[in-house]
Amino acid sequence: MFWPDTISKKLGIQYPVIQAPMFGVSTVQMVAAAAKAGCLGSLAVADLSADQSVQLIRETKKLTDKPFAANIFVHHIPEVTDGLKEKYIKTKQFLEQLARENDIEAELPELEAISINCYHEQIDAIIEENCKILSFTFGNLDDQSIQKLKENGVTLIGTCTSVNEALQLEKSGIDMISVQGIEAGGHRGSFEAENILQIGGLSLLSQVYDHVSVPLIYAGGIYEARTLKAVKDLGAQGFQVGNLLLASQESALQPFEKERLKKVREEEIVLTKSFSGRYARGIKNQFIEAVENSEYILPYPYQNKLTNALRKAAKSLQNPEFVGIWIGQSIHQYSELSTEEILRNLIKECER
Repeated sequence: MFWPDTISKKLGIQYPVIQAPMFGVSTVQMVAAAAKAGCLGSLAVADLSADQSVQLIRETKKLTDKPFAANIFVHHIPEVTDGLKEKYIKTKQFLEQLARENDIEAELPELEAISINCYHEQIDAIIEENCKILSFTFGNLDDQSIQKLKENGVTLIGTCTSVNEALQLEKSGIDMISVQGIEAGGHRGSFEAENILQIGGLSLLSQVYDHVSVPLIYAGGIYEARTLKAVKDLGAQGFQVGNLLLASQESALQPFEKERLKKVREEEIVLTKSFSGRYARGIKNQFIEAVENSEYILPYPYQNKLTNALRKAAKSLQNPEFVGIWIGQSIHQYSELSTEEILRNLIKECER
């Protein structure tokens, strides 16, 4: 049998293939399509409010009766100090000027108007909505939340980008670990926002496999059978794919963004903090070049909230130079087939 079955049995799915959460790209339709292919769909609720999370969970349940994971951010929220307030004002002024110079009309929020949500509300909502799989990134859950989720029969999937993070997750009683290589598109799952380790996926997976005993899901660079088989040989029992689905029918990316994907060159794929204040891998553009090495990057989530209106305005203008198009290092054809078809084709290719 080609597929390891530890993870699929535990999660109640046919294949141990997981659709990456990809907040802002994935949709409830993508989650349902992944489930239809016998895989695990991941519903990205990120740092939304409890009410918004509940709404998305219920919308997903209308489309599928199969298991899916809710995925949340468990980041540390920096205290609002006088220094942060001052930097926020300067960053806001800089970004507004940058927008004007590029004919983008965007009203950026004042610091007081920003709503910051803590994940603890989402935990209660996820339990109440009877979601039985929770994946998370940007850190580890606190002990009380882990205990509460375990008491309610929720399977927990943490994200690591280093051996040390994997050891912390295992020690906390997390059921499975998603090992994220530096190749992966989108945000780094690192516990720290600064000075992140940049470990290649194959090296990281092999080392984590030697140090922990929980089942491992690998994320980063899987786009066809050969890459999936390579990480299976290194000990992965689950396989997370995101880059493969960016241009799918169910993707939230607009046609101009999908076209930009198809023209990408390897030297254009970079790690940047410019959009959100946390490192993420995407396509270099004018915004990144203007902001990345400047003093105008706030800590996450403040940078993310501040740039959101600018990104929305650029998207409405179909301007790829001021939106974050997250993408991994494995360049491929970016199929526009349905998520179900793309995943079924990957599965068939592996089984040949």
